Amino acid sequence: MKKIQRKDFIKGASIAAVAASTGLLAACNTKKENKTVSINTNETYDWKMVTAWPPGFPILGEYAEKVAKWIAEASDGRMRIQVYGGGELVPALEVFDAVSGGVAEMGHSAPYYWAGKLPAAQIFSSVPFGMTARQMYAWHFFGGGLEMWRELYADFNLYPFPCGNTGGQMGGWFNKEINSIGDFKGLKMRIPGLGGKVITKTGASSILSPGGELYTNLERGVIDALEWIGPYHDYLMGFHKIAKYYYYPGWHEPASMMELMVNREAFEKLPNDLKNIITVASGAVNTLMLSAFDQKNMEYYLKMKKEGRVEFREFSEPVLNKLKAYTDEVMEEITGKDSMSKKAYESFNSFKMNMYDWFKISERNYR
Repeated sequence: MKKIQRKDFIKGASIAAVAASTGLLAACNTKKENKTVSINTNETYDWKMVTAWPPGFPILGEYAEKVAKWIAEASDGRMRIQVYGGGELVPALEVFDAVSGGVAEMGHSAPYYWAGKLPAAQIFSSVPFGMTARQMYAWHFFGGGLEMWRELYADFNLYPFPCGNTGGQMGGWFNKEINSIGDFKGLKMRIPGLGGKVITKTGASSILSPGGELYTNLERGVIDALEWIGPYHDYLMGFHKIAKYYYYPGWHEPASMMELMVNREAFEKLPNDLKNIITVASGAVNTLMLSAFDQKNMEYYLKMKKEGRVEFREFSEPVLNKLKAYTDEVMEEITGKDSMSKKAYESFNSFKMNMYDWFKISERNYR
C-alpha cells in the first residue's frame, strides 16, 4: 500500500481537461477535497467490454476502444479492458443482458435498443423533434436526466454513463420519392427507437437490425428503406450504391446519445480512483466523438455532392408536420402506460422548451 494524492488519479492532459470543463466528477457526486487516500496498487482488474457495433467500426467502435485504452493508461495498467465488437462475444443486440448478467463488465451501445425491456430508455438516447446533442448533454448532466437514467437501469444491475453522441442525423435512404405522408405506407424501414414507432403510424413497418446486416438487407429487399447515421458512415457502408434518394433532416434523431453501461456490482467493488477514471474517460468521448462525427459528416456530405450520384431530398413541411403529430401521439401513448417514461419525458420536454427559448437568441446562423 502507498499514499497517493487524488490529483494523481487521473492522468493525461486531454482527459483531465474534459473533466475540468464538463464538471463530470461533480455531476457524479465525487468529492472534490484533495485528500490523501490509500490504494492497493498491486490489485488489478481485467474486464471485458461488449459493443453493439461491428468490430473496429468507425468512430463508434473506435471510441469504445479508446475508452478502454485511456482507462488502462490512466490507471497505470491496474485496469485492463478487452473490447469485443458485436457478434464476437455476444450478439450486438444482447449487450444489455450480457452486462446486466455479468458476462461482461462493460458495454457500449445506444439506449433505444432496449425499448422492448425499458420503454423509457429511448428518451435518454433521442426523441424525435427533440434536443440537439449539446442540449441533451445539458439535460443529462445538469437537468436531472442522468439521475433518472441510472434509476431506470438500477433494477437491472447496470450503471450507465453518457458516452458519445452522433449529433444530428440524416432522414434515411429510399428508392422511391417521399412526397407525402402516404408514400411511407407499406415500406419496411430499418429505423429503431421512438422514430420507428412514429413510422408505424404512417402505415410503414419498423425493422430493427444490426448495422452489419443493413447493406445486405437493403440490397436483397428485406427492407425497402433505412436510416443509419449520416454521410460518413452511410458512404462507407455503401448505401449510396443501392439507394437513390437521401432524405433530410433526421427528424427522428436530432441527436443520438451513446452509453457506456457498467455492471453495477463490479463498479461498486472498484476503488474510488478507478471509478473516477471510468467517469472521466467516458465523458471525454462526449466531446471527441461528437466533434469527429461533425467533421467526417461534413467531409462526406461534400464528397457525395461532388460525385453527384446521390439525390439529396428535403422532407416537405407537410410531411414533417404529420410526423411531428404522430410523434406527439406516440409519446402520449408511451407515457400513459409507463410511469418512468412519463417522469423522464416531462423532464425532457420541459428542459427542451426552455433550451429552445435560449438557443433562439444564442445560436443564430449568421450566414
